[in-house]
Amino acid sequence: MADLQARSSLLRSKTYDFCQAFLDSKPPSEILDKHFTPSPRITEHGPSWATSCLPFLGRTFRGRKDSGGSSVDPSPNTCDDYFSLLASSLSFHPNKDTFPPSSDLIVDASAGVKGVVSVVAHAKFASVTTGKSWEEDFIYRLSDFDEEGRIGHWEIWADPLSAWDAVGGGEGR
Repeated sequence: MADLQARSSLLRSKTYDFCQAFLDSKPPSEILDKHFTPSPRITEHGPSWATSCLPFLGRTFRGRKDSGGSSVDPSPNTCDDYFSLLASSLSFHPNKDTFPPSSDLIVDASAGVKGVVSVVAHAKFASVTTGKSWEEDFIYRLSDFDEEGRIGHWEIWADPLSAWDAVGGGEGR
């Protein structure tokens, strides 16, 4: 029981730090280096029909690029690519209330093999091309943590229809 409590505390602390990195405007490379395992995965769930305008949706990005920009993982879609594709489409405007306090994170240290943490958040997003913005609630599910509490898999559920509309996905189609 004490081990499970210690694991819960570690996952809660590491997840809170991960969320704070976005509030502190840390660059993606630093977020990936500090908060993720060496072989991370990122999945932003969304419909396949939206990928023409929102290419970061509906697939899992794996691994990292090395310092020279080439892929360490043989997959052509690295976690670094996820952040690049996201930034080419949308901007994220978090505020001090975007993420809940650490006490409100949903932690199940016994779920799966290595624990799961869920985060319910709220922020403003905007299209980088049209400037159209919206606010939404979204969910992070973090799992496959290593022994140090670094994230193995980050899943995101957000509002792809608002994003699609903001980038002009419905115009002329």
